Amino acid sequence: MNKRVQHYLDLIVVLTQKEIKVRYKNSVFGYLWSIGHPLAFAFVFFIAFKVVMKVQMEDYTLFLIAGLFPWQWFSNSVNAAPTVFWGNASLIKKVNFSRHILPVATVLQDTIHFILSIPVIVFFMFIYNKPISLSWLYGIPLLLAIQFLLTYGVSLMVSSINLFFRDLERLTVILTTLLFYFTPIIYPETMVPERYKFLVIDINPLSALMVSWRNLFLNGTLEPASLIVSFVYSVLAFVLGYTVYRKLSWKFAEVI
Repeated sequence: MNKRVQHYLDLIVVLTQKEIKVRYKNSVFGYLWSIGHPLAFAFVFFIAFKVVMKVQMEDYTLFLIAGLFPWQWFSNSVNAAPTVFWGNASLIKKVNFSRHILPVATVLQDTIHFILSIPVIVFFMFIYNKPISLSWLYGIPLLLAIQFLLTYGVSLMVSSINLFFRDLERLTVILTTLLFYFTPIIYPETMVPERYKFLVIDINPLSALMVSWRNLFLNGTLEPASLIVSFVYSVLAFVLGYTVYRKLSWKFAEVI
């Protein structure tokens, strides 16, 4: 293996391990917090929509979980992105390395947590007597790669810009919250009125991806059109994020 590639891989492993240790430092329940957050939200939305508003949808709890777990991966990574470079200021100043590896480690540790949450989805599928499809064997790695690329691109852009525009840290939380409700996660895409589909479905970079995750988990299906749209958005996010990083990275040491 090329020494440069090996160097990158070793650096990613070390930084990812550091991120995981920091995340669970002095934490008693550890992994349980990773699955507790989306499960708590699923409970709240179930009470609000199924019990109070009486939405007519079968297996609504499973429907929610299948969308909330992949969303949590994206949300956690992007909301943590603004502080990625700030939090590693001493490392950036003292060590000469490819700084875009830092967001990779942040996104990768959330990717690992998402993968570890899949057994929870399997558990609820067992409760609801839903079969697990063989399409998971190729569907999960495919969607993992697409979402990783998209999440990394967005995180790299946000972490780079935040060094020069500190208000972005608070703005990111607001925007991800708005994006959550504009993405068909707690409601199916079929419920979106025709006049709002352009806003919620067509130009939303996460809609096709989140719907693909849910269809894969619940039905064992992947729509080629949704995969293509998701892949295009992920490539655009990566190119935009890396372009912004390249334009700003030479000033990092000056502003940190």
